[in-house]
Amino acid sequence: MENLDVSMMRPHLTAVPAAALPDGCSIRWYRPGDAEAWRAIQAAADRYTDVTPALVREQFGDDEDELTKRMAFVCDAAGAAIGTASAWYDTERAPADAWGRVHWVAIVPEHQGRGLAKPLMSAVLTRMAELGHPRAYLTTSTARIPAIHLYV
Repeated sequence: MENLDVSMMRPHLTAVPAAALPDGCSIRWYRPGDAEAWRAIQAAADRYTDVTPALVREQFGDDEDELTKRMAFVCDAAGAAIGTASAWYDTERAPADAWGRVHWVAIVPEHQGRGLAKPLMSAVLTRMAELGHPRAYLTTSTARIPAIHLYV
């Protein structure tokens, strides 16, 4: 089967569905130095991408203040980061703030299937609305069927 790119769009960010995290889990936003936590989560969860140490800079730039507003982590009861997603923005369409971009969603494999991704997505979409994005989109591929089911 051919692996095709898929784009999914949410035309508005009003009434974002809420989803509760499992007991003991929490969501926090990026703190300086979290680039390695992001890389470790992505490397564990993404078998399709070579997750190098430089990838976070390539994808998000050097502005850690921006990351503190836009990169979320889901944490286990001990506070360890076990998932991530970003409330990024579109760098290709104009104006850039018109579209929020759900970017780099991942949960480490041993915690997948525990109901973490929907609350993480809810937090990211809510943050996009708070940052002034009226709508959002994401890209994925047909190789990521579980992701497509989550996003529908």
